[in-house]
Amino acid sequence: MTRLLSTIAAAALVAGAAEAQTANVPDNLDKLSNFQKTGVTEFTFVEQGGDYADGIRANLERVEMPPGFKIELYAVAPDARHMAVGPQGVVTFVGTRKDKVWAVTDRNKDRVADEVKDFAPSLTFSIPNGPCFSKDGFLYIAEQNRVLLFPAAEFFYESPDVAAFNLIKKGELIPPEEESFNHTARVCKIGPDNKIYISLGQPFNVAPPEKLELYGQVGIGGMIRLNLDGTGREVYTYGIRNSVGHDFHPVTGELWFTDNQVDGMGDDIPPGEINRQTAVGQHFGHPWYGGGDVRTNEYKDEEVTVDAVMPAVETVAHAADLGMDFYTGSMFPADYKNAIFSAQHGSWNRTTPVGARVMVTKIDDEGNATTEPFAEGWLDAATGEYLGRPVDVAELPDGSILVSDDLAGALYRISYEAPAQ
Repeated sequence: MTRLLSTIAAAALVAGAAEAQTANVPDNLDKLSNFQKTGVTEFTFVEQGGDYADGIRANLERVEMPPGFKIELYAVAPDARHMAVGPQGVVTFVGTRKDKVWAVTDRNKDRVADEVKDFAPSLTFSIPNGPCFSKDGFLYIAEQNRVLLFPAAEFFYESPDVAAFNLIKKGELIPPEEESFNHTARVCKIGPDNKIYISLGQPFNVAPPEKLELYGQVGIGGMIRLNLDGTGREVYTYGIRNSVGHDFHPVTGELWFTDNQVDGMGDDIPPGEINRQTAVGQHFGHPWYGGGDVRTNEYKDEEVTVDAVMPAVETVAHAADLGMDFYTGSMFPADYKNAIFSAQHGSWNRTTPVGARVMVTKIDDEGNATTEPFAEGWLDAATGEYLGRPVDVAELPDGSILVSDDLAGALYRISYEAPAQ
């Protein structure tokens, strides 16, 4: 315990002078940053059984995967979005686009969650979509316009009060006047350089010219990175429309990310993207390109003033590629090692809906990538009805993967057992 408290105290110092940063914050963050009680004593618990869970299980019977793979309901978690699995394997934190972060615990390790409750209920979250963990167990949560740090989330989550600090205080992730209801689901990951990478979607369908200079300076329509103490902020990636998923290649360390492309150009263009970034400052084409090499209507007559990097993989138009994760486990067959599992959320305005599935992208030694469906069946082809909408993929310590679904409000676990010969 003494060592744990020393670690937390050190975190309080390196987390960007937490006491100064939290001044005048109109919620309980001040108290939590000073290890004080807030008076909040109650959690919101989510029922894990009953008819609702049975209905989700029935829908999972429609999901098709390669031989040997099995999908099961892991947890009921309303509005489940991006996930962060604790390094100790104690708890999985699940963000939402509302005001809750869920703590999901499998206490008896039967690979089904026993408990889902809200994390840090004394805090007021605003679109806490993006949790991520550092290797030493620090939890970061990227909100609409703030990034919070929880130095010992897997230890404190059992209590309503948790040690919490600002990494980027409210109103400083982006300028407050640039806040929008659109494209505000942030995600984060810790890179091999031990820096945190945060995506900042721009709010427009196509970013207007008068915004480009500001967005380039701030990192809106791109990705920023900073040190884990909140210092050293820089724009790492430019020319993104709205990326809601990224991860780092386990061997090369290169950043790969999904990007949602321009609407209103037709059912079949422009393509979605999975991108590969090999150097700081690369530009991926927005707003001159709507997806792949398809020019946007708004900029089709304009000179492209950047050296645009084309996607590593083009995906079906409007399928809404979101969360992604490189697979490093040993449960799945060897040809899945270091492949990307990614979630397609499904189209919202395509004449014939597409998506609502999990994709797998395999990458060869030269960096060439090919993608194909891995798990599908959440879209009823006969009716066009969504039975679920996958959002993110995360790996559990045993090598199985979790898939989140914000329509059903659930986490699914996909495991593998070699078919009998």
